[in-house]
Amino acid sequence: MSTRVLAPLPGTAIPLSEVPDPVFSAEMVGAGVAIEPPDTDADVTVVAPIAGTIVKLHPHAAVILSDTGTGVLLHVGIDTVGKTELFRVRAAEGDRVEIGQPLVTFSPNAVRRMGLSAVVPVVVMDTAPGSARDAATGTVETGAVLYTI
Repeated sequence: MSTRVLAPLPGTAIPLSEVPDPVFSAEMVGAGVAIEPPDTDADVTVVAPIAGTIVKLHPHAAVILSDTGTGVLLHVGIDTVGKTELFRVRAAEGDRVEIGQPLVTFSPNAVRRMGLSAVVPVVVMDTAPGSARDAATGTVETGAVLYTI
């Protein structure tokens, strides 16, 4: 059974190999695609890329588990752990979410002003490197198919 993972925010889809973090770029957590958010001070809302239950939710990251057992990790920015002032959480652990439901809001340029990358890896956990199929590249809108696993 395949799972379609949708873009949780607008921006530019890039391969995980371009993410400035070895855990994501080497696909140690799993396969996927990252999105470089737009150059904006405005708030950008990160939404659920799959339907399921939020099993972990931090201001900078979320894990959603689908009904079929697929776990998707979204990590908002690199080295953003503990920078809670950058994020506004819009959901809670244990919530059942549908595709497109808001999870976290943040300003990409506020992250960048701290000297950090605002890139958002979107990874299916525990999948083999290179197993993301039909990966989007270039400009994506929220809700577009990002890849299939």
